[in-house]
Amino acid sequence: MDGKTVRETSSTVTQLMTPQDVNFAGNVHGGVVMKLIDTTAGVVASRHARANVVTASIDRLDFHHPLFAGDLVTFKASVNLVGRTSMEVGVRVESENLRTGQIRHTASAYITLVALDDEGKPMELPPLILETDDDKRRNHEARARREVRLRERTVERPRESSG
Repeated sequence: MDGKTVRETSSTVTQLMTPQDVNFAGNVHGGVVMKLIDTTAGVVASRHARANVVTASIDRLDFHHPLFAGDLVTFKASVNLVGRTSMEVGVRVESENLRTGQIRHTASAYITLVALDDEGKPMELPPLILETDDDKRRNHEARARREVRLRERTVERPRESSG
């Protein structure tokens, strides 16, 4: 199975935030941003796997600045790490105030997605080819996050009741 580079599957999605996206305080709903993050991550993961993918977990989602109606929001996503059947996709969210031109790093997220075969079972993924120092740094950081997730999963597994 031929590997794929980060560059081959990366994606950028841009969307204008509208009044229907905001809450009573005038900020864009976090859930609207979360859905767009998940959708963008899914596009990148599908491009890597060339298959249907499902979200397994959101490892981290940090909001740095609020979004408002009229902001142009850009979601930049790329694969950071590929395992046997799952992969981590990093998504960086930037907002642009179209009147002032100010661009802010608004949010970041790390999503784990699983590729599914035609029968809906997890399938083996092509390896990730790291070309740049940035690709290697992101991969190294993703491996550290994966180790934490695996440790947490063994602690969080429910214990079978006795009797």
